[in-house]
Amino acid sequence: MPQKLAVVAFAVSPEEGATESVLDLIERSGGDVESHNWVRVTESASDGQATDVEGYNALTVHADAPSVEHLRNALQPNPREQLLPGVDLNVIDARWFDNSRRKLLVTDVDSTLIRQEVIEMLAAHVGLEAEVAAVTERAMRGEIDFEQSLRERVAVLKGLPASVINEVSSSVRLSPGATVLVKTLLGSGHAVAAVSGGFNQILDPLAEKLDLTRAAANTLDIEDGKLTGRVTGGVVDREAKARLLSQWAEELEVAPEDVIAVGDGANDIDMCRAAGLSVAYRAKPALRDVADTQLSIPNLDALRFFVDL
Repeated sequence: MPQKLAVVAFAVSPEEGATESVLDLIERSGGDVESHNWVRVTESASDGQATDVEGYNALTVHADAPSVEHLRNALQPNPREQLLPGVDLNVIDARWFDNSRRKLLVTDVDSTLIRQEVIEMLAAHVGLEAEVAAVTERAMRGEIDFEQSLRERVAVLKGLPASVINEVSSSVRLSPGATVLVKTLLGSGHAVAAVSGGFNQILDPLAEKLDLTRAAANTLDIEDGKLTGRVTGGVVDREAKARLLSQWAEELEVAPEDVIAVGDGANDIDMCRAAGLSVAYRAKPALRDVADTQLSIPNLDALRFFVDL
């Protein structure tokens, strides 16, 4: 029996005939198109902070197909490459458009909810930004253990005055579209949470500013007004992210299948596997390989099209 689904495509500057190309791909893959609609989202409409980012186009196609997996495999045969250049093709179950069911969005923070990697910003204060960035890159690709890499990177911060945290916090910039996405979801009765392998001294003010439903991160240890080069308590690694996602869903009475996880690196793999729908946002190959959907355009606002908002 055919399954009702949606194909949600994103492109910054789609080529002429892009709509026809998408529809043709769907039909040649066994899909029966019912309706489709392109929406142009302007820069100013997506996020007033994102003045250096272009708008984007979103195409939503409603169709019947043998299954989500069948059409997803046809339109995303290689998660690391786009079947249509410049176009993200995403296949989701049509039930995600049912807004009578409360959803929970759980997002990573560094390079996802915000544009930067906070640990690198802190390391810049000791002249080791490049070295720390190289380790971060390897950790996000899944080449080295996250907890070990975190402790090594935090160790270089030993002796820095705690005041650098406020300096870095004031320099953090939300990703384009983040504010609009969060406000739209919360305003529609859904929940939004952030979980970070970074630090709660940075995340907590952001969570308060955005009115997030839940938030969790590591804690930088401070003694006598200086960073000790350690984190206190358990490390928020990939296993902890998945555990928190499930815990929050239970607390908020959101069904596991109604949870969306979005991230960019290997330490987001477990929570993406635990979610009903996972999104690789401008992500490393390790996460692209396992995520249900891809978002390559630099605008988190686009995620609202996955829930028809």
